[in-house]
Amino acid sequence: MTEKIFHTKLGDIHYRIGKSSGDRLWLAFLPGLTADFHLFDKQIEYFEGRYNCFVWDAPAHGSSRPFKLEFYMDELTAYLHDIFQREGIEKPFLAGQSMGGYIAQAYIKRFPGTVRGFVSIDSAPLSRSYFSGWELALLKHAYWMYRCIPWEWLVKLGSTGTAQSEYGRGLMERTMREYTPKEYCKLADHGYRLLSLAAQAHGDWEPDCPVLLLCGEKDGAGSSKRYNRRWTKRTGFPLIWLKRAGHNSNTDVPDEVNRLIETFMKENTA
Repeated sequence: MTEKIFHTKLGDIHYRIGKSSGDRLWLAFLPGLTADFHLFDKQIEYFEGRYNCFVWDAPAHGSSRPFKLEFYMDELTAYLHDIFQREGIEKPFLAGQSMGGYIAQAYIKRFPGTVRGFVSIDSAPLSRSYFSGWELALLKHAYWMYRCIPWEWLVKLGSTGTAQSEYGRGLMERTMREYTPKEYCKLADHGYRLLSLAAQAHGDWEPDCPVLLLCGEKDGAGSSKRYNRRWTKRTGFPLIWLKRAGHNSNTDVPDEVNRLIETFMKENTA
């Protein structure tokens, strides 16, 4: 994968892109809040060479730092669209984990007809009607809740609470330690605030492309399992529960997730 940089007035966005071929489909990976591109290492390892692959460090994440926390969902989707146009990425499949899934939904709404399919990995619906008022309000006040937790404890909670496998937990711990405690808490707070505002603005719109929902049976992050049950019931989107997997299920059971993504892509390439 070749690392490239997209310049914005708030900072530089770093992304990785494989050597593309005109006869292969595009698969774009969008990591979750505070995670960087390494979250999808096992997917890139499998899919690179089979498909044209893209993965980014979202603004203020990983190598896309420093980056002013003055962006919201509209800016994120605009940045992503501009990068796709720059690289000639047309009709991609989007695979978004957690916050990456929310970004994917906002992108699909803003740029209808430009996405071939969407795989939600331990994410949830962005539509406003799924959220209660108190949930949206609570999302806007996460900073001091995070700051009151001792850093070493927070790192342990962040790694063991998101992954079940030794690999997944180690990856998340290494990622968290790339941030200072204050930087990490500010980024998490900004991300939750961004999500709250995006849900309020999203309305009751659902993706207009094929969708596959993946969720770890041991996902303990927020209310992901509850949201996914409601999501599949309301829309009919297929939902697959992943055994032995937590919130970062693509790091816990990568082979199974890779197989499911590839099957979904093959079924929706017409």
